[in-house]
Amino acid sequence: MRGLAVAVGCLLLVGGITVVAIADQERLESIAAVKAEIVRIERALEMTRSDNRELAAQLTALRSQLAEQDAQIADTTGFLP
Repeated sequence: MRGLAVAVGCLLLVGGITVVAIADQERLESIAAVKAEIVRIERALEMTRSDNRELAAQLTALRSQLAEQDAQIADTTGFLP
């Protein structure tokens, strides 16, 4: 009976160690997946920032043109070109 208890205890110990090892491996894989996703999102964010800078420059140019056109429309004296 004592031998059976020792055998069952050893099996439970080995099973517990296996479960812990598998859980740790899955945790490491999850961490690696999260890090890869962070890198992907950072790259996408940088591309978006670059696009936003280009669009901001275009918007500034368009606002300048609009201001010039508004000034020409508002000129009632006819002195502006």
